[in-house]
Amino acid sequence: MARSDEPSKANLADRFRATRGLTLDLARPLSDADATLQPHPDASPAKWHLAHTTWFFETFILRDHVPGYRLHDEKWPFLFNSYYEGEGERQARACRGMISRPSLAEIAGYRVAVEETLLAALDSLSDEVKALVELGIQHEQQHQELFLTDILWTLSENPLDPAYLDGPPIAAGDAPALGWTTFAGGKVAIGTDAGEPFSYDCERPRHDTLLAPYALADRLVTQGEWAAFMLDGGYSTPSLWLSDGWAWVREKGIEAPKYWRRDEDNAWTRFTLAGRRPIEPSRPVTHVSYYEADAYARWAGARLPTEAEWEAAYADADPDAGTQLDTAAAVMPTGGTSPFGDCWQWTQSAYLPYPGFTPEEGTVGEYNGKFMCGQFVLKGASCATPRGHSRVTYRNFFYPQQRWQFTGVRLARNA
Repeated sequence: MARSDEPSKANLADRFRATRGLTLDLARPLSDADATLQPHPDASPAKWHLAHTTWFFETFILRDHVPGYRLHDEKWPFLFNSYYEGEGERQARACRGMISRPSLAEIAGYRVAVEETLLAALDSLSDEVKALVELGIQHEQQHQELFLTDILWTLSENPLDPAYLDGPPIAAGDAPALGWTTFAGGKVAIGTDAGEPFSYDCERPRHDTLLAPYALADRLVTQGEWAAFMLDGGYSTPSLWLSDGWAWVREKGIEAPKYWRRDEDNAWTRFTLAGRRPIEPSRPVTHVSYYEADAYARWAGARLPTEAEWEAAYADADPDAGTQLDTAAAVMPTGGTSPFGDCWQWTQSAYLPYPGFTPEEGTVGEYNGKFMCGQFVLKGASCATPRGHSRVTYRNFFYPQQRWQFTGVRLARNA
């Protein structure tokens, strides 16, 4: 997290309130039953996200740094700790959907109590502790995206295809022809150093790397292009797939992106936060795994970019551009030319420490470093990423088979 030039109390307080308020806005369309369901161990109930982000502030700021603070409920840390071994035993991740109590209303009360106490104490906190508040804000923004992707999965399990919100009009026509932008490569610097703006420890330190000349596609792969890949036998041609990817396709019976299915007329549809909709050929394909992204790139005569190629190419791009999350009113990829927004873009780079990586001190040091094994980096942002949370050095990461997030594809090739 950032260690210098900390935001003023007023700015920090305003952003804390805004972040907490957006989370509640995202939860407003949900019933207690909606918010309790857990469709898969990879996902978490909406109610758990609401409580876990509050537990984070209560534990690492109020409990540890506000004299005389007493826990809202001494039993709740067991329920709402995620993976922090330093905080002791906790509810098994796969069983979070069994937490029917406390109720959604009780968790809302928990949020209010923690927010009021933190805001009252904010002026007395040291700069070091205010940096933890900043980390908590960034952490909650990550969970806002997870909240949406997890509720999408939850609602997709309902045979009635219920909508979470109203989506934009269905797009007509095809996307513009795919173009390419060439980059010279050479020695480039990626990553960042501690300071402003905020960064996670996994983005640090800034360091040099060497790139050969390369080119990136000027837009994301679309649903229409993905449908052509499917029609051409993309999911049944083993030569397109990595060995582990082909085994995954065969074992799971994968034949399309997540949430795609055929309707009564044998036409492909996809489930979205706006309910089930027809495929929109001009809009970006989403919810594809690393295995699928890699196979598509090979079919298209291209490859996935490396993390360094992507970051060097878009170092000067506006990270607040593109379709990103502003309110709960609309969370749908719409397409566009910005490298940020719509969907996270798979890279071929493993999620590993940068040279000289040093994790944060204390239990919060478990936040990133211990996950640097077997996962791949994604760059950019998605339609569910809160605007203002993105930056070119950001390193998102998932396992190669996971695809419930808004994940998509930007092609690369050697120049």
